[in-house]
Amino acid sequence: MNQGGVATANGGSVGVQIQRSPRLPDFLQSVNLKYVKLGYHYLISNLLTLCFIPLIAVISIEASQMNINDLHQLWVHLKFNLVSITICSAILVFGLTVYVMTRPRPVYLVDYSCYRAPDHLKASYGRFMKHSRLTGDFDESSLEFQRKILERSGLGEETYFPKAMHDIPPTPSMAAAREEAEEVMFGALDILLKNTNVNPKDIGILVVNCSLFNPTPSLSAMIVNKYKLRGNIRSYNLGGMGCSAGVIAVDLAKDLLQVHRNTYAVVLSTENITQNWYFGNNKSMLIPNCLFRVGGSALLLSNKSKDSRRAKYKLIHVVRTHRGADDKAFRCVYQEQDDAGKTGVSLSKDLMAIAGVALKTNITTLGPLVLPISEQLLFFSTLLVKKLFNATVKPYIPDFKLAFDHFCIHAGGRAVIDELEKNLQLLPIHVEASRMTLHRFGNTSSSSIWYELSYIEAKGRMRKRNRVWQIAFGSGFKCNSAVWEALRNVKPSSNGPWEDCIDNYPVKIST
Repeated sequence: MNQGGVATANGGSVGVQIQRSPRLPDFLQSVNLKYVKLGYHYLISNLLTLCFIPLIAVISIEASQMNINDLHQLWVHLKFNLVSITICSAILVFGLTVYVMTRPRPVYLVDYSCYRAPDHLKASYGRFMKHSRLTGDFDESSLEFQRKILERSGLGEETYFPKAMHDIPPTPSMAAAREEAEEVMFGALDILLKNTNVNPKDIGILVVNCSLFNPTPSLSAMIVNKYKLRGNIRSYNLGGMGCSAGVIAVDLAKDLLQVHRNTYAVVLSTENITQNWYFGNNKSMLIPNCLFRVGGSALLLSNKSKDSRRAKYKLIHVVRTHRGADDKAFRCVYQEQDDAGKTGVSLSKDLMAIAGVALKTNITTLGPLVLPISEQLLFFSTLLVKKLFNATVKPYIPDFKLAFDHFCIHAGGRAVIDELEKNLQLLPIHVEASRMTLHRFGNTSSSSIWYELSYIEAKGRMRKRNRVWQIAFGSGFKCNSAVWEALRNVKPSSNGPWEDCIDNYPVKIST
């Protein structure tokens, strides 16, 4: 008697006993249930094609048996029904014309870039704690709290602080904040324009997102001034929208590209730390100090058909979820003053629970758009059984690994990545890019998903027709998703953030 087992979620196993036959080899011994599920997936996904095979076979047989007389009779029939054929053809041509003119224009991601700060702005654990102590703003309890958060955060020793935070005492002035913004935005854009060889005058749409720093003139105006963009450019500046604003900016650019033909759109995502460091002792406001670091990304989007040949990706879906109508969700990430009048961003203890609800809503909308029909049928059948028979059936969690090849989960913190890995039943390799981005660059807010995509490319894992799911969370509370499809085997562009360190990753992160 042989026994095989399949691991369960609680660490146990389900035993299956199989009686060995003396006449036949024990094929079931080598069959893993995941391959049975994979076969079911392929069968259901290609069911329509399989149904057409008999029809095609019958038509082929009939056509092969036709002779000259049969063809002549067919011609005579068409000849005496010329009016009907002409009307049908006209309707068909009209319908196809309307379809072509009204269908959404494809949006291509030509290329993107991520800013990497100079080495002298690196902030190791020791440097972080030394500077926090020397500022004189934190009591011993707060210093110890920051030390523990930092050690458990998943951040490495090479993340970056802005220049003003390296000064003793720190100099969080408006001028310093502008300097940080310019270095990040212009640094990312310089790389993008060089890699794509695009003339700044050809850019027709500009969308910039930064939550906490919104000066006048705006960040988008700073870019227009620096690169002397054309006077009729459509520029937008998104503020206060949190770490998921990068996907929102892409969605806005996509909608604008549906209206304005034959143009380029630039999306720039960043966050500014200089004026948003918290110098108080409210522990819920100290956590962002330990997680957020300098970073930014710049994207070049196009609706030009000719760019499909050189673009890296095509935008497939954007799904946005907003939970702001719920008071707890609205206040779970909240900028305010503490009792001493010092401004910071407080994080609620309910943050992960609220993020879970937002994620559930988002994937409920996204699932039917991306999941194979096999997964949708399994989910629907379990839901139907539960509703009709009031059975204690666990809801079926769709296997998103069948819909996506790569996952870019916002590197907001170690807990966020852990929860999504668990709830979506992902493998360690699926969250590797997120964990390594958090380790190397920290939480760079809305740009983190682009550092993650750059990691996947630098590892040589992005193949033609691979699908990528970018998912980000932000204040409000929001959960937003973007789905991209690779148009070719994608290699990393020059001057990428991982260019000289990718061989050092992945690294083991201590628990």
